[in-house]
Amino acid sequence: MACAQTGSGKTAAFCFPIISGIMRGHLPHRPRGVRTVFPLALILSPTRELSMQIHEEAKKFSYQTGVRVVVAYGGAPINQQLRELERGVDILVATPGRLVDLLERAKVSLQMIRYLALDEADRMLDMGFEPQIRKIVEQMDMPPRGERQTMLFSATFPKEIQRLASDFLSNYIFLAVGRVGSSTDLIVQRVEFVHEADKRSHLMDLLHAQRANGIQGKQALTLVFVETKKGADSLEHWLCLNGFPATTIHGDRTQQERELALRSFKSGNTPILVATDVAARGLDIPHVAHVINFDLPNDIDDYVHRIGRTGRAGKTGLATAFFNENNMSLAKPLADLMREANQDVPEWLIRFASRTSYGGKSRRGGGRFGARDFRRDSSFNRGGSGNDYYGGGNSGGYGSYGGGYGPGVTSAWD
Repeated sequence: MACAQTGSGKTAAFCFPIISGIMRGHLPHRPRGVRTVFPLALILSPTRELSMQIHEEAKKFSYQTGVRVVVAYGGAPINQQLRELERGVDILVATPGRLVDLLERAKVSLQMIRYLALDEADRMLDMGFEPQIRKIVEQMDMPPRGERQTMLFSATFPKEIQRLASDFLSNYIFLAVGRVGSSTDLIVQRVEFVHEADKRSHLMDLLHAQRANGIQGKQALTLVFVETKKGADSLEHWLCLNGFPATTIHGDRTQQERELALRSFKSGNTPILVATDVAARGLDIPHVAHVINFDLPNDIDDYVHRIGRTGRAGKTGLATAFFNENNMSLAKPLADLMREANQDVPEWLIRFASRTSYGGKSRRGGGRFGARDFRRDSSFNRGGSGNDYYGGGNSGGYGSYGGGYGPGVTSAWD
């Protein structure tokens, strides 16, 4: 169970060891045109766009290794994906819904799975996805835990999700790297008090200021998050009417429309993307200079993932949030998060945070790591000294749980 800040390279962290492990075990013969295929590794992700991105990255990592990577996701013609599968597959990247469909059609068997990776694992195991994940892992023909290597990756790991995730893991290591959430202080976080009725005019002021400063086009993309699909379409229409080329991505758009929108955004043809949380996790889009939370989410973890679309891989970024009375439950966790990332917290937000007894979801992390092993606060038998949690004094922030393991990373692949 690995928890690391957004933009830190988690995709590579699970792809490289999987590819290496498959190569060490020697590639099996892959008969073509068979009715059922038997992948050796399965990578699950919550969204179609993230699955496509993982597929592209894994193909780069496995170039000329002989390891074949195939992707399967909903919203796209299944026949084309079936043809790709029939050519053979070692690593299958998939969304849960499409994978269940393939399993029920007996087009894919999980009997040979040696490696199971869940990206954005906390999202994958929330109430929306949990039944599908349980069906895939526990009710199909996948080898049981202990006989496969299971990896869960995310930038946030709430305690309740850790408890749920432990069902899929055997004697697992919890690994925390860096300050989870924003990429340390590479993302400048600003929170501005904006009444609901003033949001559009305030957004226009920000965009005009960017244009006046020459910050626009392909080298400076702006991602605007809203809460609803209807709100996304309405804001996109309004932006276009006011001379700001924009496009949208949300769950009501067809897969083809979503892919076209992302391509148009990445190319700079429409340098503003208005999105719901379908674009909040995992997507690595170069040149996103500014993330604007037009509507703040209800959960601080969702905010963490949203702002992580900028300031990736060592680059700097800017995140602006519009805060008002509707977001009072977020005041304290937002102020805490900003302090942890060495940001300037507005005095008015500190006042709101001090007088609101917020009952929403907490950051669930704390300290210098954005998440911590919930077993550390539970009655588990740790099997080692008190320092084992962080892998000993020389682990440099890499944490493994339980005595007898070294500094996390190596032991996780033994």
